Amino acid sequence: MWLIYGLGSAFFAGVTSILAKCGIRKTDSNVATAVRTIVVLLFSWLMVFLTGSESEIFSIDKGTMCFLILSGAATGASWLCYFKALQLGTVNQVVPIDKSSTVLTILLALIFLQEGVSLPKLLAALTIGVGIFLMIERKNEEEGKTGGKGWMIYAWGSAFFASLTSILGKIGISGVESNLGTAIRTGVVLVMAWLVVLAAGKVKEVKQIPGRELGLICCSGIATGASWLCYYRALQLGPASAVAPVDKLSILVTTAFSYLVFGERLSGRSAAGLALLTAGTVLMAVV
Repeated sequence: MWLIYGLGSAFFAGVTSILAKCGIRKTDSNVATAVRTIVVLLFSWLMVFLTGSESEIFSIDKGTMCFLILSGAATGASWLCYFKALQLGTVNQVVPIDKSSTVLTILLALIFLQEGVSLPKLLAALTIGVGIFLMIERKNEEEGKTGGKGWMIYAWGSAFFASLTSILGKIGISGVESNLGTAIRTGVVLVMAWLVVLAAGKVKEVKQIPGRELGLICCSGIATGASWLCYYRALQLGPASAVAPVDKLSILVTTAFSYLVFGERLSGRSAAGLALLTAGTVLMAVV
């Protein structure tokens, strides 16, 4: 069952990237992240009340709450880095680096969660790593379009914090209803996102967001909420070392839509990397 939720998470995450890219063409990425988080928070708590799990919040122990808060903080940092990278670079540049968090998540899960390791899993992780490396390699002219490699720093930051999110989330969600855990984490992300906006003095820019972009930002928030609910339910049911790679299949959705919406094409090298990444993910899910 975790595989179904994992695939659902991947689909909605892929849609999120495209909607977010469309919604931050004229809007500051931090402002857009803060607005999106409001939508995600409302969506998350709606699911909590629909499932009737709101009363469980009073029975969460301090240790679990601490990990949920830390997971939310890591998610906030990952989001801020990711959407800044999307604003500076192309979807096909940013997404592969962000997905490199898969390899780090697998390693951390083996170390801290004592999830079993086998030769097939190691081969799958290696295949995923090689695939990501091939996809990161981009043409020089494409870098010229984005004005250098500033996007890459933010993309790697996003990947690092995303891997921490998976491990901390796995620990924190183990004893909590998944929808409730997601809602609590989202509250932390909301506070963090708006503190960044306040610190940058960009609160006034919220009123200046074009109507079309505001609609796309809100839609990306709904897609994110759906992805999170699926992802943390999958983490609750399955091993983090398998759930994380399946979630990263969102790159297939993102690549398809980036071609249809933005006309971004993969080079032969990147296409080969995508094939390896997909094969490694499938292997990780079945072994």
